[in-house]
Amino acid sequence: MIKYLGSKRLLIPAIVEVVQEMLPSGTVLDLFSGTSRVGHALKHAGYRVISNDVNEYAATLARCYVGSDAGPIAEQAQAWIDTLQQIPPKAGWFTHTYCEQSRFFKPENGARIEAIRNAIAAADLEPRLEAVLLVSLMEAADRVDSTTGLQMAYLKSWAPRASNALQLRLPKLLPRPESGACEAWCLEAAEAAARFQGDLAYLDPPYNQHSYLGNYHIWETLVRWDQPEVYGVACKRIDCRERRSAFNSRPAFAGAFREVVEALADKQLLVSFSDEGYLQRSELEHILRSHGKVSIIERDHPRYVGARIGIHNPQGERVGKVSHVRNREFLFRVEP
Repeated sequence: MIKYLGSKRLLIPAIVEVVQEMLPSGTVLDLFSGTSRVGHALKHAGYRVISNDVNEYAATLARCYVGSDAGPIAEQAQAWIDTLQQIPPKAGWFTHTYCEQSRFFKPENGARIEAIRNAIAAADLEPRLEAVLLVSLMEAADRVDSTTGLQMAYLKSWAPRASNALQLRLPKLLPRPESGACEAWCLEAAEAAARFQGDLAYLDPPYNQHSYLGNYHIWETLVRWDQPEVYGVACKRIDCRERRSAFNSRPAFAGAFREVVEALADKQLLVSFSDEGYLQRSELEHILRSHGKVSIIERDHPRYVGARIGIHNPQGERVGKVSHVRNREFLFRVEP
């Protein structure tokens, strides 16, 4: 899966274990699905998963890894991948924007990304099959990018992997669980919380100023394929300035989080949070106690690679110091 700030890759065994203790079987709502690592792991554990994320690239990852099943779709996708891999490169807006105006990919790979994405768009495919192919392309591009894992900036010198040839691979799809067909949606979290039925909700909201849309704007553009107006050295989508999330605002966070929790009524909750979030552990615990009995699991965790490297200016010069390289991750288990 793609490199991702806030990925729960190292915490997934603990998350699955706690969910299994709380809910032996049933439906889990994942309302801030991100890369869908957690949803994918829960589907693998046999749960029916309903994933949701407000960003289209994340919803596409969920349509692939949660909403699509191994079997006929995987076979169709592999046949398409074999064909798409042979398409000759053709440079255009994407290559100019992200390989020449900025330097996220080398132009030869950018032109291949662009040609393949145009072919997918022209095929007018069934949504789940299209999602699998888009994720294959997204992950292939991620393997040849020149960043530290965030698209806020690119490296001053090309990353060694940027010289590798773009190579599509079939995403690792799972069979449909016996508990039922999984789903993926692209809604605001509070709307999804009110709309969908489930036995347990897993919440991993953005919890500080870092916008996932801003950090992964290229994936949003690759999925939407809309040639947006861009700004700045990183050529961000203009809607990074307009699509503001309350979860990225210190004054608005608590109210937005309460709204989601209240919409979940009598469901069990498992909340992932960090000591780098807008709320202190005690503040979040206070909100959750209005929903039910709270118990907390605390883990030491390495910070993302960009934080460990330090702060650099556009010329690649270090202009800040690394404050700390580890943080505390919390799992709040809430039972009504």
